[in-house]
Amino acid sequence: MPQTTIFDELESQVRSYCRNWPVVLATAAGSVVTDENGTEYLDFFAGAGVMNYGHNHPDLTEPLIDYLRSGAIVHSLDMHTAAKREFLESFREYVLTPRDLDYRVMFPGPTGTNSVESALKLARKVTGRQHILSFTNAFHGMTLGSLSVTGNAMKRQGAGVPLTNTSTMPYDQYLSGVADDFQWLERVLADSGSGVDLPAAIIVETVQGEGGLNAARPEWLRALQDLCRRYDILLIVDDVQAGVGRTGTYFSFEESGIVPDIVCLSKALSGYGLPMALTLIRPDLDQWEPGEHNGTFRGHNPAFVTGAAALKRFWADDTFQNEVQARAAELREGLEKIASGYPDAVVKGRGLLAGIEFPDKAAATRIAAESFRRGLLVETSGPDSEVLKAMPPLTITSQELQRGLGIIADAAAEVLGDQTVA
Repeated sequence: MPQTTIFDELESQVRSYCRNWPVVLATAAGSVVTDENGTEYLDFFAGAGVMNYGHNHPDLTEPLIDYLRSGAIVHSLDMHTAAKREFLESFREYVLTPRDLDYRVMFPGPTGTNSVESALKLARKVTGRQHILSFTNAFHGMTLGSLSVTGNAMKRQGAGVPLTNTSTMPYDQYLSGVADDFQWLERVLADSGSGVDLPAAIIVETVQGEGGLNAARPEWLRALQDLCRRYDILLIVDDVQAGVGRTGTYFSFEESGIVPDIVCLSKALSGYGLPMALTLIRPDLDQWEPGEHNGTFRGHNPAFVTGAAALKRFWADDTFQNEVQARAAELREGLEKIASGYPDAVVKGRGLLAGIEFPDKAAATRIAAESFRRGLLVETSGPDSEVLKAMPPLTITSQELQRGLGIIADAAAEVLGDQTVA
């Protein structure tokens, strides 16, 4: 049995992942993590989307070790450092310029919710308006501003105070998928007697990673951008989980052709599991006063080092992106095959952020538990944890991917029995 007494005695009840996976993790490499007893687990979790390039990738480990051994500065707030310079130069060369994107880069603090908070604050500052619109089943973070635009009732209740100055709209296909989702909003925005104030911004995830793997259609995202532009509403895309290659392109919104006013990034940015976040801002919106938004840990130089190394290693050309898209197609095909064996099971998501929703809302949780017993880390998504969520490292091999899909298939058969659709 793993030695977990200290965690039970001293750590807060708020911990969650360890309750589903009650082992003590020790080492990791690529798509495999190993506990302290030597048991290996194939990783279809990837640190909730942090480990896009796998665990301890040698091309990122070596520059990090070299940097630390050199005595170079580690903490620097927002001061200039050589590591930050190299990251910014690499980000412009490998991400912004090839996509013809013109953004100012803000380091808001080390996590995704820091990026979202800064985006909401800036939208309100620039427009002079208070209201923010978000979507059903959205998840944007755990601090108060981010919670105010998050849909999950349990997480919202944790705030302990009213979450105000926001409203929720139906996400793509939340309703019938036939009616124009923006018809009501456009009508009330155009009517000066509607009583609805013009919002400062609308914040959206192109794929709702925590909300059930709902993926917005490109045409829906384009209609959303068109609405925002016609009414001078800022469009914020939260790409914290779906970005950095997770859906097959660096930004998850590239497929739709939209260009957000503000983009929130974190999770996989450092490429190594080191905390790091960015807020990308349309240049004319960069109206901050110096120090108006700050944070002690926004200058984390080891993250700049591994982040720059990841950009050079994976995004210098289209090779990696093409490999990710190939693995994504294999994942989709494998999930579709599993889902076809169970009536009304549906594959959801996009890229290497995909899963299966089962009609029995308890099924995904039970299949995830059985998958863990068989050596696979896979989590659930959705307001009722009704979606089995596969999110492997982008660097996973085809063989590892097939092995993981096999484990899911066997776990589903064990939990649900033979329900083959005739």
